[in-house]
Amino acid sequence: MKKLALHWQILLGMALGVVFALILTNFSWGPNLIEDWVKPFGTIFINALKLIAVPLILASLIKGVSDLKDISSLSKMGLRTIVTYIFTTIVAVSIGLGVVNLVKPGKTITQETRTELVEAYGGEAEMKRQDAQRQKDAGPLQALVDLVPDNIIGASSNNRNMLQVIFFAIFFGIGLILIPEKTAQPVKDFFDGFNEVILKMIDLIMLTAPYGVFALLAALVVEAPSADLFAALGMYALCVVGGLVLMIGVYVLLVWIFTKHTPKSFLNGIGPAQLLAFSTSSSAATLPVTMERVEEHLGVKREVTSFVLPIGATINMDGTSLYQAVAAVFIAQAFGMDLSFGTQLGIIATATLASIGSAAVPGAGMVMLVIVLAQAGIPEAGLALIFAVDRPLDMCRTTVNVTGDAAVSMMVAKSQNKLGVPKVKDWDDNYKK
Repeated sequence: MKKLALHWQILLGMALGVVFALILTNFSWGPNLIEDWVKPFGTIFINALKLIAVPLILASLIKGVSDLKDISSLSKMGLRTIVTYIFTTIVAVSIGLGVVNLVKPGKTITQETRTELVEAYGGEAEMKRQDAQRQKDAGPLQALVDLVPDNIIGASSNNRNMLQVIFFAIFFGIGLILIPEKTAQPVKDFFDGFNEVILKMIDLIMLTAPYGVFALLAALVVEAPSADLFAALGMYALCVVGGLVLMIGVYVLLVWIFTKHTPKSFLNGIGPAQLLAFSTSSSAATLPVTMERVEEHLGVKREVTSFVLPIGATINMDGTSLYQAVAAVFIAQAFGMDLSFGTQLGIIATATLASIGSAAVPGAGMVMLVIVLAQAGIPEAGLALIFAVDRPLDMCRTTVNVTGDAAVSMMVAKSQNKLGVPKVKDWDDNYKK
């Protein structure tokens, strides 16, 4: 195992987890054994990644912002980052609408299957509808209010408050820029050392990645819905996956055009982060690994990764936006509705805005889909049609989200002349010295 590249180790762990679970599901005691004795190790692995997400953002973002020397550099990088993320989101939604209108998967859903799905998942759909209603009732400026924490310790205690932590870190970094350099230097040195410790913790956690994804995939197989429901929703799932694959192709093309990095070097560099995103279904949990891979294996300078990637993990939801576009049109087709061109343009606008505001919402993708459906006049009860395959599709769209974060960070770094030669560190490099 040690001789294999990390992404091959992770792939092997995922494959063995699936095979292990498929074998054990043939025995009556198998599913319980996986739930009680295998799944907890996957949960521990995810928790370990989430554990260091907030400290990593605080340390790296404060150091990165303070190293920019002046406010104009920060505003320039921030503007390029936001504009690029919005552009890729619009592209993602457009791809989703193009694929779903071409294939028309909703036409394959029979009345019998539709009734079965609504009965099976109607309760979950109603819960998401209520969450979305609370989000809409909060007011148009609630997202701005939620951005500024009243207590940074409280904000840091929950990974769902990532935007609040980012706000504090940027604010703190600006403060460091504006005070005398002699006074600021000890604080910068502290956060620089703190960041190095966190990065080394990531190296140690990644040693367990193959075993963590083994447990996660084994649990997923046991908890998956029936094969009949998967078959009924196969065309919809293929549309989402096909659109997501096309979006990854767009990222590879953009990186190749703007940074001259070959597709192979980009995908090899970000590969382990993509596989972890697929296994964990969480951009936040994958963030520490994404930052390490982009910095050490793709050559992006730390002041860029520390700024662009945490923001991307919270507001860049290209995969989720693409899925929302496909799901909205699929549900409309299943109910026999024909959406006008204007309505689909509205889906593009709503899905783009929803991707930015979804970070603070629990179960973000599905909740924001309710808002997209409401805007387009599509029955919200149709959510029940897609719950059966949401978990595996969530894994796929999270992979695209993470890939988009990496691609945008490389493009922003290139525009700032902060894209250099990769310098890979081993987990025990200092120890060996």
